[in-house]
Amino acid sequence: MRIVVTRPAREAREWAAFFASHLHQPVALPLIDIAPALDRQALANVWKLALDEAIPGQVPYKAAMFVSANAVDHFFAARPAKAAGLPFARAWAPGPGTGNALRANGMPPAQIDEPQADVAQFDSEALWPLVAQQITSGSRVLVVRGGDASGQAQGRDWLAAQVREAGGECHDLVAYVRRIAAWTPEQKALASEAASDGSVWLFSSSEAVANLAALLPAQDWSSARAVATHERISQAARNIGFGRVRTSRPQRADVLASIELPQ
Repeated sequence: MRIVVTRPAREAREWAAFFASHLHQPVALPLIDIAPALDRQALANVWKLALDEAIPGQVPYKAAMFVSANAVDHFFAARPAKAAGLPFARAWAPGPGTGNALRANGMPPAQIDEPQADVAQFDSEALWPLVAQQITSGSRVLVVRGGDASGQAQGRDWLAAQVREAGGECHDLVAYVRRIAAWTPEQKALASEAASDGSVWLFSSSEAVANLAALLPAQDWSSARAVATHERISQAARNIGFGRVRTSRPQRADVLASIELPQ
């Protein structure tokens, strides 16, 4: 079966290798390009807080919420060599991909909060009950996220709203930027073919779905199949006309099982 992987290039290669190992025919068609943050000084300033810590053991932020593995990697890539500590006490991860990236970057597992592996969805709603008790009046939370092509923070603010309602403060930090992919004519032709040849499209963000619609605005998706890793993303695919859409948990084994289920 041909599977169209739409994640950013690095992740798309990893997922494509996984599907190939299970005897499928993956095609990487990234819909989002990832690039370093435009404002590198903002990252440097947050790390400087760790270097300028006035009271040993007291950090500027109660927690840092990392919205994705990309947020983790770009944040820690900016870490100064002389920074022995961190500017936050705990790291929040909405799912296993982000949690794994935190551990890979040296974050002590005991300081990471993330949903259990058996939750129905990996998102802010699953994370909040685990961390709500950490927030008291005046607690500061750093939200490390992606930005749009102009560098403005983008993404959902649901968890930030919960923090503020509990009396805390949230501060956005753009660690990287997300841009619509620049497809070649050959990639556009392949995508158009995959709209009606039985291929399964894999979506992991609503932004990717919107980018697909922008890249192929006249495409008929009524015969196209998709698997999406959240109901919001599934609805976005339906909204642009995908005829058959299935929602899956985001872990690879679950996505594979969803793809292989009979239609």
